[in-house]
Amino acid sequence: MRIALSVSEKEKTRGSESPYYKALVAVGVKTSEMELVSASDAHRVRTEDYDGILFAGGEDVDPSFYGEVRRYETVHGNRVRDEFEFALLDRALTRRLPILGICRGVQMINVKFGGTLYQDMAEDALPQLEHRQTDEGKTRQESTHAVLVTDPESNLGAIIQGTCRVNSLHHQAVKRLGRGLKVTARSEDGFVEAVESAADYPFFLAVQWHPEEMVGLAAQQRAILAQFVAKCRQRSKTCQPLVRRKRLRRSRRPGLPR
Repeated sequence: MRIALSVSEKEKTRGSESPYYKALVAVGVKTSEMELVSASDAHRVRTEDYDGILFAGGEDVDPSFYGEVRRYETVHGNRVRDEFEFALLDRALTRRLPILGICRGVQMINVKFGGTLYQDMAEDALPQLEHRQTDEGKTRQESTHAVLVTDPESNLGAIIQGTCRVNSLHHQAVKRLGRGLKVTARSEDGFVEAVESAADYPFFLAVQWHPEEMVGLAAQQRAILAQFVAKCRQRSKTCQPLVRRKRLRRSRRPGLPR
């Protein structure tokens, strides 16, 4: 098994100290089974080398990708990363790889599917809850509000029944839902907190909060990462015989050593 963790350039420099990396280790992934990748790796990253993709948090998605101009000084995008992850997501979907999106991940996925975002929730949406808890002095690991799972038949619904407490570290959120997606959780004040594929898909889940920060404190958050990893392992085991057969066929071609 091998999992790609798509992160910012800054996050990649943290290596094994990245909370995404440490969270996967906590749910049983070996260091040899995962790799932090970023836009600077675009020339070498191939989805056929991986059994799942985790799209991590970070910079804002460039508003031009959903037909808007940048309206606030708080919007800090990275177009190069956007283009890299859009292409990576396309290829992952084609290969039907398990996908987990976190924070920016859910926003990027929604935009790729034709949706839009609130560029700044405080300006555009006037939320009733505090969705950027770092402004309150809370740690990234603390929960700050509840989310309600709205689809018990979803991937998220199989992990969490009813409600759960989550941390909240974002200033943007899904506005208009992308085509081909469905909402599977909302915050207490009505914002989209999780989306999944509306079509049949092996595993596709994107959440607005940061389960990787809570993996050691909340069993439900740990379970999200564990389920993603389990699906990646399942795909790896399913695909291994096919890979071996392809290698065997190549070895039997005339003129090639056996």
